[in-house]
Amino acid sequence: MGSIKGRILIVDDDKDVLTTARIALKQCFTDIVTEENPKRIPDYIKNEDFDLIILDMNFKPGATNGAEGLFWLKKILEIDSELCVLMNTAYGDIQIAVEAMKLGACEFIVKPWETQKFLATVQSVFKLSKTRKQVNKLQFTQQILNQEIEKNFPEIISKSGSMKPVFSAIEKVSGTDATVLVLGENGTGKEVVAREIHRKSKRSENPFINVDLGAISETLFESELFGHKKGAFTDAKEDKPGRFEIASEGTLFLDEIGNLPLNLQSKLLSVIQNRTINPVGSNKNIDIDIRLICATNKDLYQMVERGEFRQDLLYRINTVEINIPPLRNRKEDIPVLTESFLKKYSEKYNKRDLKVSSKATQALSDYNWPGNIRELQHLVERAVIMTEDKTITETDFSLKKYNKTNLTDSLNVENLEKQAIINAIQKYNGNYTKAAGELGLGRSTLYRKMKKYDI
Repeated sequence: MGSIKGRILIVDDDKDVLTTARIALKQCFTDIVTEENPKRIPDYIKNEDFDLIILDMNFKPGATNGAEGLFWLKKILEIDSELCVLMNTAYGDIQIAVEAMKLGACEFIVKPWETQKFLATVQSVFKLSKTRKQVNKLQFTQQILNQEIEKNFPEIISKSGSMKPVFSAIEKVSGTDATVLVLGENGTGKEVVAREIHRKSKRSENPFINVDLGAISETLFESELFGHKKGAFTDAKEDKPGRFEIASEGTLFLDEIGNLPLNLQSKLLSVIQNRTINPVGSNKNIDIDIRLICATNKDLYQMVERGEFRQDLLYRINTVEINIPPLRNRKEDIPVLTESFLKKYSEKYNKRDLKVSSKATQALSDYNWPGNIRELQHLVERAVIMTEDKTITETDFSLKKYNKTNLTDSLNVENLEKQAIINAIQKYNGNYTKAAGELGLGRSTLYRKMKKYDI
């Protein structure tokens, strides 16, 4: 009979019972821990991960009322309410059994037990334990996946020769578990590439979990990525798995990794190296099995030289690098991307038979696209919403308002300031708080200048 990977704690003051139970359970399970002193139970639970506990009902000589067992059952469930406990007693008092089940015990067995019945009972509780853990993880996984469903990620569309190396790399790396670093400017489609790698991989049936490291505060980093235990901090009202655990057996995509502070880089490196995590408030190691893909618009090699990014972390995440060219370097893709977005938003806003005028198409091709594909998508959606005709014109796209070529050669201070504001707003996709921070301005100052320059 093959052993199941499972960790069981048996607590009983009778050494013979511990020995017999250990020998019997070793037939089925890999890790059996025995303990005579129930006072050590809290330390075991806090420092190790058990699938179930087999708990005696009486420890003091001559005791038969089960009060000690019920006391320690309560203590166990106070520490970990999801832990499965099998009560074990030599006195088959049905009232004790009922009381234990009311308090949260999963099952009850009476000593002396017949080995096969004992094994069957333990196996049944073990399966229940695994189911509870899976349900808990699935609840949080579903919450995250529901958020992903709200997003709509297009397929990679390209006729450009400059994209051939990207497609080639995707095909070569998808069938492996190699870590991938996707590089490119904001809006070039780094997440779309990561999702395509996942879709073509052997992990495609399992979750793709996206984490925007630029949007997670330092204080929440460990909780979000590694999870936390109930009571670990003020708002930790229940156990919560982190993104690493949720992505296990699937793909974890760490976006904006260049924004990660040095002190957090070391924690991330440790997890990647050891392939284990420790939830906040726990000393237990949880094994993880993920395919890691990272992305950034920053030059990590320059950051390493400046001491802003760990070289050992860079080597861990860039087994394969994929560089996505900016939209201005793949002009032949602009018409096909425009057509794809036009179809999508025409259907979404119930505006059928829309087309883009030839003059507008030329204007789109001439534009520099500092915001890349994301900017094109945004402008097409807005044009579809705002147009009152069947033909979308150059005016509907409002390109002149944003086109960098209008101001590139100007040394006029006001023109330069206006261009800096436009670039910052586009860089952060309309997030005025971040744009103001980039410019070294307050939000109110930014608004005044936007009004001044008619932005």
